[in-house]
Amino acid sequence: MKIAAWNVNSVRARLDRLVDWLKSAQPDVVCLQELKCADAEFPREAVREAGYHAAVHGQKTYNGVAILAKTEPTDVVCGLSDGVDDSHARLIAATVNGVRVLSVYAPNGQEVDSPAYQYKLEWYARLRRYLDARHKPGEPLVLCGDWNVAPEDIDTYDPALWEGQTLCTQKERKALAHLCAFGLTDTFRSLHPTEQRFSWWDYRMLAFPKNKGLRIDHIFATEPLAKRLVAADVDREARKGKQPSDHAPVWAEFKD
Repeated sequence: MKIAAWNVNSVRARLDRLVDWLKSAQPDVVCLQELKCADAEFPREAVREAGYHAAVHGQKTYNGVAILAKTEPTDVVCGLSDGVDDSHARLIAATVNGVRVLSVYAPNGQEVDSPAYQYKLEWYARLRRYLDARHKPGEPLVLCGDWNVAPEDIDTYDPALWEGQTLCTQKERKALAHLCAFGLTDTFRSLHPTEQRFSWWDYRMLAFPKNKGLRIDHIFATEPLAKRLVAADVDREARKGKQPSDHAPVWAEFKD
């Protein structure tokens, strides 16, 4: 089972790229982030023609998440459903082939100690409570998406430059670590403990050709899946060419 995550930075603007990638990469499940469209505007027909069913939690102009799968996702749940007044479309969950899949688009945080930064930290705590209330570490569960956190210095091209900046602060890293303490394995890092690989590059300053990036897109899996993990990587090729997303897809493969 091959599971991928991709912040497409507008699914309609990147539709041709997405369809081409689906046909070439052939993942069983793809978690998309930053759709930037309402549910009714999602290109379901094009996705269906590529061989995928879609569960969508969209939002006009901002945010938006989806789960695409070769077999139809079931038991779809949108949002954290925790009673908090939060209109951001940042999470969708569904079951695919017996695996509970969450597509996650974590808040960016903007400036350190800003209201957006505090919202980000609180959102991470809410997601951990969501897991505690709905799941157990012994279940086959995978959380995929744009987490807007580089977990360690190795996940940044210049740790000194990024120290104390949003995406790399200790508070954000602790929030992510607390989430993973639920019983989640970082699939890429578990197989590549010392390799430096990035999933996001700024559009400016030739960041991509210079490989000045961050690893902020992750696939986290519980133990029943982690023990079946056979491969994980970043598809850097999908970041190349004209008008790409600023993110590359990340993927993990699990044996049957």
